[in-house]
Amino acid sequence: MNLDDGASGGGDEQYGGVGQTRTRLPERGGDVYGGARRGRSSSRSLVTVVGVVVLLIAAIAFANRGGGDSSSDSGDNKPNTSATAASGSRPVKSKSADIPSDFAHDQQGAASAAANYAVVLGSADMFDKRSRDGILKTVIAPSRVAGFEVTLDKAYTPEFNQKVGLNEDGTTPQGYTFVSRTTPIGTKLTAFSAGKATVAVWCSGLLGLAGQNSTNPVTSSWFTITMQLQWTSGDWKIVQHSQTEGPSPVPGDDRASSADDMAQAVEEYGGFTYAR
Repeated sequence: MNLDDGASGGGDEQYGGVGQTRTRLPERGGDVYGGARRGRSSSRSLVTVVGVVVLLIAAIAFANRGGGDSSSDSGDNKPNTSATAASGSRPVKSKSADIPSDFAHDQQGAASAAANYAVVLGSADMFDKRSRDGILKTVIAPSRVAGFEVTLDKAYTPEFNQKVGLNEDGTTPQGYTFVSRTTPIGTKLTAFSAGKATVAVWCSGLLGLAGQNSTNPVTSSWFTITMQLQWTSGDWKIVQHSQTEGPSPVPGDDRASSADDMAQAVEEYGGFTYAR
């Protein structure tokens, strides 16, 4: 289900076509941080959705699955890396409320804007009403801000906060570290004109509560966000957003870190500003 606060919905480009891989995974104990491999938890799915809802593509419900279209445009199966290769230019000129802004009015600027917006809309700041409203005013087209605020206020409820391990008011329980991060892996421009652009951003995400005895330990997920951007007031702004699951790699054999290590990493490692 796609929500765009009243805008007409646009279909996501579907992703798929991974090859078959046989992997032998070792058996492990049951400790939630250092032991058994976990599937995506219900809280991870819910906030993937709120990352989804975050951009208005779904109210608290599972994100739409991408299809299995594995066709290619040519017989050459080599990946095309030029879409996200470094250009040598500087599309990000400044920041507004600590969010990159003043992107270049070209394809590079649109791709950079989409990647940066994916990061901030998947951040822990979205769980705080004041921070969330500030983010929306910065990255959303002015004519759509009010609708986005209404949609997200209905999504970030006390019940939802509890489901992801937070207190009802969205604050983090004492002794725990709340983690919500989105990391762009690559971008793909699917449409572009002087005033509009559609960009797909392949992402990985972290979500959960780091701390001893956490019932919502930090887990990872993979998803693709598609943003429709509009050039307005001298910058690229979001007018519509949707999300699909994957493409997801085969999980590796890395042992999960301890709760303390995860909390320390989140506190010590800052995020990035993405610019092509």
